[in-house]
Amino acid sequence: MKDIILKTNTSESVIHCGEGAFEKYAPLLKGIQLFIVTDKNVFGLYRRLLWDTFGNNVPIKILPAGETSKTQRYLLEIIQAMADAELTRGSYVIAFGGGVVGDIAGLAASLYMRGVHLVQIPTTLLSQVDSSVGGKTAVDFKKIKNLIGAFYQPEQVIVEPSFLKTLPAREIRCGLGEIIKHGALEQSIYKKLISAENLFDLDFLGALVEDNIRFKAGVVSADERETGLRKILNLGHTTGHALELNYGRKSHGEFVLIGMYYEMYIAQCFGLGGGVYFDNLVSLIKTVIKKVPAYEDIETAVISAKYDKKNTGSSKVTLVVPNTEGRSAELSIPFDEYAKLITECRDILKGTK
Repeated sequence: MKDIILKTNTSESVIHCGEGAFEKYAPLLKGIQLFIVTDKNVFGLYRRLLWDTFGNNVPIKILPAGETSKTQRYLLEIIQAMADAELTRGSYVIAFGGGVVGDIAGLAASLYMRGVHLVQIPTTLLSQVDSSVGGKTAVDFKKIKNLIGAFYQPEQVIVEPSFLKTLPAREIRCGLGEIIKHGALEQSIYKKLISAENLFDLDFLGALVEDNIRFKAGVVSADERETGLRKILNLGHTTGHALELNYGRKSHGEFVLIGMYYEMYIAQCFGLGGGVYFDNLVSLIKTVIKKVPAYEDIETAVISAKYDKKNTGSSKVTLVVPNTEGRSAELSIPFDEYAKLITECRDILKGTK
């Protein structure tokens, strides 16, 4: 078990990572005024663990599972339940679940009384390697991902690898989306991914969780507010978010990989990337999602990319793309050109170009 410290100019998070982390650190919260946010699926699996660990009188807000609960409606329901529980500024919110739970519970914690204590206990692969670390909190609004949000660091993150054993295959694919993204940015993770015998092996993934946390914690420590270095973590997300909001059905991590694939095509059109490195990334992507979708009406779907928060101008789309091992590049291109290249990539996938 390891402790990883994420220190920024404004706060410090302690990330407890490894087998037995939950058993060692979660009971230390008992006796404090707590409020738990989780979802229906996770609560069904772990209600007994939650009651045994924190007591059966702790107020719990149970959300519907999935991205559809990441809205202002459920955000206000959480805050209402916190007020009904008479939480104070000394209270602790525990986000027990995957990325959606962590995002919305974190935002509620940041807003209630202008901020209460926050502990993230991620139960999915994606939330363990990515979303629980770094302090991004948000809900979706007006068909735009994470439009309402705040940077709000958890005081603790408790990463227990044994939670991964209950995950369906869809959630493993989801987490692999963010892991492969990290591999495109960090050379040692990339090397481990391309040499893996089985990307879906839980022992392999459990061992890789710490590497991903250390990488992301290092990036966030250097740039908490995403004014510079942290922008690289958006690789694959501009197109991925636009497609996710318009087509749904697949997981967030799968859409990150689909976004990566389309954006790698754009990168090569601008003379970036290519060669064995891109071949390996495409192989990793297709190991997870099998077939990259050639979406109908994609030129309309990617209009959402116009409103991505990373864009620097109203008529341009900003992308972070892989370039060489461990290095990325930032592209800012006119929206019409972006939509044209996305459509070209789709047509190639369809075999019509």
